[in-house]
Amino acid sequence: MSQSTNQVPHADLPILLREDVAGVTTLTLNRPSQFNSLSEEMLDELQGALDAIATDEAVRVVVIAGAGKAFCAGHDLKQMRANHSKEYMQQLFRQCGKVMTSITRLPQPVIARIHGVATAAGCQLVATCDLAVASENSRFAVSGINVGLFCSTPAVALGRAMGRKEALEMLLTGDFISAAEAQRRGLVNRVVPLDQLDAEVRQLSDSICAKSSVAVAMGKQLFYRQMEMGLDAAYQLASETMACNMMTADAAHGIDCFMAKEKPVWTGC
Repeated sequence: MSQSTNQVPHADLPILLREDVAGVTTLTLNRPSQFNSLSEEMLDELQGALDAIATDEAVRVVVIAGAGKAFCAGHDLKQMRANHSKEYMQQLFRQCGKVMTSITRLPQPVIARIHGVATAAGCQLVATCDLAVASENSRFAVSGINVGLFCSTPAVALGRAMGRKEALEMLLTGDFISAAEAQRRGLVNRVVPLDQLDAEVRQLSDSICAKSSVAVAMGKQLFYRQMEMGLDAAYQLASETMACNMMTADAAHGIDCFMAKEKPVWTGC
């Protein structure tokens, strides 16, 4: 895990930091004085990093973290007000939507590592990540409604991550919820004390890294595709995916090792 998340970085460092350790790539949002808000430049950097990771077979898990006191406070409101045109807003939200869908379509699982606040598009980012681990001091909100702006794009991710009424309550009130409440609603998987956050993320990452990369990639793709289908189509796609998965070398090897009570050594094919 990158130590950058626990320190205030130097101002001359990039706005997005990347660290690769034992198959885990950590992307750290590095605008601590702006609470890691998603400026168009930050979105560009994230998109470039995700595109590169998508074809990098050495990367097994991606962790998205925030530098300084917060995870992410959403879009950069100052930048938005300085470019107040419908064309700019359309481009910005399309850009953000592309980053979010890239996370979902990435072959590798993506874990959000949350401390401090995750608001608006920052909360959207948490909801979009495949998994999320939060510190006990984390708080979550989609607070655009408080300034006359319904968080429509975060609503897409929130509505898919939790129950409709629970998502709408957040969207309509703009109120903060605690890490424990976020876990109860299904927005995050695990909640731990702040000093245990890195260890918990590492434990989750290590568990995924120990599995077959081809099975993980096929499974992630299937999971999101079938969620948008009717029941019959979902089972048809799931059946085809399982049949293809059974034909992989990893599956044959894994089943043989299970029957022989041996530990498998994955080849990723």
